[in-house]
Amino acid sequence: MGQFVVSARKYRPQRFDEVVGQEHVSKTLKNALQNDKLAHAFLFCGPRGVGKTTCARILAKVLNCENRTEDFEACNECSSCTSFNGSASFNINELDAASNNSVEHIRGLIEQVRFQPQQGQYKIFIIDEVHMLSQQAFNAFLKTLEEPPPYAIFILATTEKHKIIPTILSRCQIFDFKRIQIPRMVEHLQHICKEEGIEADKDALHIIGQKADGALRDALSIFDRMTSVAGTKIDYDSVIENLNVLDYDYYFKVVDGMLTEDTAKVLLIFDTIFKKGFDPDIFINGLAEHLRNLLVCKDAKTLELLETSDSLKKRYLEQAALAPNSFILTALNIAADCDINFKMARHKRLHVEMAIIKMTYIGRAITLSNNPTPAVVGEKKRPEVSNQTVSSPKPVVSPTSAPVSTPPKVVEQKTVTPTPPPIVEQASVQAIASPPVEQPTIVSEPEPESIAAKSSSNGTINNKKTQYDMPSLSMDDDEDEEAEIDSNLKLDIDLLKTTWHAYIAQIDSPSVKAAFQKSTVSVKDEITIAIQVGSQMAKGMMQQEKNLIPFIRKRIPISNLAMEINVDSFKANQLVQPKKILSVKDKYELMREKNPMVHELRLRLDLKPDNQ
Repeated sequence: MGQFVVSARKYRPQRFDEVVGQEHVSKTLKNALQNDKLAHAFLFCGPRGVGKTTCARILAKVLNCENRTEDFEACNECSSCTSFNGSASFNINELDAASNNSVEHIRGLIEQVRFQPQQGQYKIFIIDEVHMLSQQAFNAFLKTLEEPPPYAIFILATTEKHKIIPTILSRCQIFDFKRIQIPRMVEHLQHICKEEGIEADKDALHIIGQKADGALRDALSIFDRMTSVAGTKIDYDSVIENLNVLDYDYYFKVVDGMLTEDTAKVLLIFDTIFKKGFDPDIFINGLAEHLRNLLVCKDAKTLELLETSDSLKKRYLEQAALAPNSFILTALNIAADCDINFKMARHKRLHVEMAIIKMTYIGRAITLSNNPTPAVVGEKKRPEVSNQTVSSPKPVVSPTSAPVSTPPKVVEQKTVTPTPPPIVEQASVQAIASPPVEQPTIVSEPEPESIAAKSSSNGTINNKKTQYDMPSLSMDDDEDEEAEIDSNLKLDIDLLKTTWHAYIAQIDSPSVKAAFQKSTVSVKDEITIAIQVGSQMAKGMMQQEKNLIPFIRKRIPISNLAMEINVDSFKANQLVQPKKILSVKDKYELMREKNPMVHELRLRLDLKPDNQ
């Protein structure tokens, strides 16, 4: 019984044409050999297990081959190729920089460069994991790497290109290796199965390719593990069981339950997954990937991004046709938030369950947002608004109102979009119904903010609001609880100050309260209040107080009451005082005024405050 050789070594490529997924590197190196434009230093960089060291060995083998083929491949028959295959070539030296990363190791390498090759044309040095070299080793290697002998060629390989110093990068010809795509992995695994006489499901090989994460060497290692478990027949169930992968069928059932808003089904499926030993974060990440695949299936242009087998792709297309885009995008957002906050959650299972319950009711939430129902907040009501086009709406008339002789001007109403209708307060409804004769009100389209219709003494509707952009502010606004106008009442300074201090007492903001306290209020004439403030900022704060005018109007019910806000230039100048620069003597005099003992201390210590 011969010794077992792992597939990664047994099926390691021996020719450029056998390298999987790196055709751009193979073609470039072949063209360089054909045109005799070969560099003296190469840098192969890329993820693990994608063929960097393999391509370095093939290149070294081809360079010293005595009988190259027409397509510039090694013949595998000459003495150089035979010695290389038997790991007995003296012209090809491999160095692992992970364990030989000191200056002494690089100096030993430089000593070997001085000797010409015993057989063949080139002496090749392959340095793997070159990013592990120390800074001193890189510096010692620079000169030799830049100007080596004509027979010396360096091939460097690394998985972390960013760790290599720029002076090394500038001296090398760089080749970036790609991650191996899943279809290419599946083809290579099928070739190995054919060579080994193994029967394998294509879906099972797809799972192996996905688990390998772009590294063909990892895929071959997983393949060897599966052959040890399943023997000569590898099926889908054995692969997902041994690789701890959730079956696709679970995700299809979960999404079906979400689309039908079957919460019980979704929670029971998650409970089954949890009892099988899968962590909740594995489930939520797998569900997010499943939703991503559904979104990819929505467009024929992005269908190629779906890296699954043909049978599974058909199931994705069927479910994607049932799931709307709004559901998929919202569910993806919920899954992403759940994954981000998963580590901080104390109850992991409940955290994931709440996320999938939210996903289950996405359709209902979207329906409610598009067709909102009237909300009842306190005693406020929302009138019903029809979504149909109304050319001549009927006027709103109370039951007790008489017919109007002059019809109102009709404004053609457009189709109302499903936005929340304006809020009408109860007080406004009562105001509309109370007058004996009511003018009809036509609403053309919902306003962004609800404006309460206020009734005036003649029964008309007044929607005008006081503006705070003028120095003289009129107080003609009507309030819900308006005091009766007293024609005999005159503006009194004592009553005004009492009202002013009462308003200051109910202000919550400290800055606004300070601005009111520092202001000066006085009576200009029988109907005008004069307010002096110290700055434009204080004036702006006072103008933004919307409750100020109703507050004063309620306590001083004088007809045509007005208010002026002026900035006192004297106070404004006092707020900004230029800083006076004091000399040493001036500082001493100030200290002496505050504490006469300073003068006695100066005399005892014989100090001179004027620095003389």
